[in-house]
Amino acid sequence: MRSLSSRKSFRRDPAPSRWSYRFQRLWLTPTFRQVVRVGMPSLLVLAGLVAYLSDADRQRAIGDAFADMRRSVEERPEFMVKVMSVGGASDALAQDVRDVLAVDLPLSSFDLDLESMRKEVESLDAVERAEVRVRSGGILQIRLQERVPAIIWRGADGLELLDLGGHRVDVLERRADRADLPVIAGEGASEVVQQALELLERAGPIRSKIRGLVRVSETRWDLVLDSGQRIMLPSDRPGPALDRVLAWNEAQDLFARDVTHIDIRNAQRPTLRMSANAVQSLKELQGIVVKKDVAE
Repeated sequence: MRSLSSRKSFRRDPAPSRWSYRFQRLWLTPTFRQVVRVGMPSLLVLAGLVAYLSDADRQRAIGDAFADMRRSVEERPEFMVKVMSVGGASDALAQDVRDVLAVDLPLSSFDLDLESMRKEVESLDAVERAEVRVRSGGILQIRLQERVPAIIWRGADGLELLDLGGHRVDVLERRADRADLPVIAGEGASEVVQQALELLERAGPIRSKIRGLVRVSETRWDLVLDSGQRIMLPSDRPGPALDRVLAWNEAQDLFARDVTHIDIRNAQRPTLRMSANAVQSLKELQGIVVKKDVAE
């Protein structure tokens, strides 16, 4: 009887232990199961890759393999650029574009920085806008909008061709090379090209007599004629002042007279400056009049 009761006292409790109970509760949690099934294997694989790639020679070999693979794709015939086409430009400007880009073709399209090439082309004085793209058939197409010379500026560095916005288009060696364009001079003249062209448009009746416009003190214009005569315009509303001088010339043939300067800077007190010969003649005439007065 004792032995039987002692056996019963040592029988194992069927209830789970505390740690077993906690583990079973954790296993019922979806996140825990995901970590055990996916996270731990992934962590082991990652640790193995880190250990494998920690060797410098292996890293170099893998890098070379990827570089060769990439190069083999980039240099496929359908990605190679073989020809450069420059449109919308004169022959001289097209050659300047080729020189500034200096692209050694054939070349993979992956090796071309189109945005950088566009900015480089637009850095040329004669280029207003540029479009650079790769067309099918291995063609690098560059389309330009060329600046149009509108006026000649005689500055400190010589003659320059300017467009309507006053941007330099090119350097001019001789005035005779662009006799069709008007000339402006003076400090700051390149900043007000549009105003100069408007004045020249107003001066249409005497356009053939105009030698050019001179900017004075960066505030106003002098209109210079081929006879050496100057029309000194005001800084404020120079157009109407020029119209007034042209009306005087129409009525009294002003430019045919012995006048060197027509000063219209003060609209209320226009002034005429006569040549030295005219002044001398006037003095002589006044002297004759004085003598007659004395004789009387």
